[in-house]
Amino acid sequence: MGRRVRLACAVLALAGAGGCAVRPPATPDVIAGHLAVRVDDEPPRAFSAGFTLAGNAAAGELTLEGPLGTTAARARWAPGMAEVETAEGRRTHADLESLAEQALGERVPMAALFDWLRGRPWAAAPAQAWTDGRVGFDQLGWEVDLANWSQRRVVARRATTPVVTVRVRLEAAF
Repeated sequence: MGRRVRLACAVLALAGAGGCAVRPPATPDVIAGHLAVRVDDEPPRAFSAGFTLAGNAAAGELTLEGPLGTTAARARWAPGMAEVETAEGRRTHADLESLAEQALGERVPMAALFDWLRGRPWAAAPAQAWTDGRVGFDQLGWEVDLANWSQRRVVARRATTPVVTVRVRLEAAF
């Protein structure tokens, strides 16, 4: 896995092949599962990993796991700082949003993802529920598809160029 891909994985706890590691059951502040991210750019970038996400948008930790349950990357953040640690070392950023932008080359609404993974819009920004029979909503320029929420699956897609798609399969109820 390349350096940029590892950084991107560490940023997006947002659906993949994470192996058969046993993860702790989710609590209101812990979410575990598998994620896959695709950026339709030139060249396209895609990756997947198992993940455990603890905390919230203000302070927390994201651990990404390789196919055998080994830690591939760990990101930590708190007010005024964010860092990601991989086999290649540690990188520090001003905040989680900056870490995400550096890793992906794209802005990703990291604070909103915590609510999206719980099947709801982020309270800090306007959202528009879909009225065309689909289950989900639009928020911050992203489509959040909850059609498979009963199977604990969430898909978030930004339709502007480059298109970014985040697929998450949650392993435990919360």
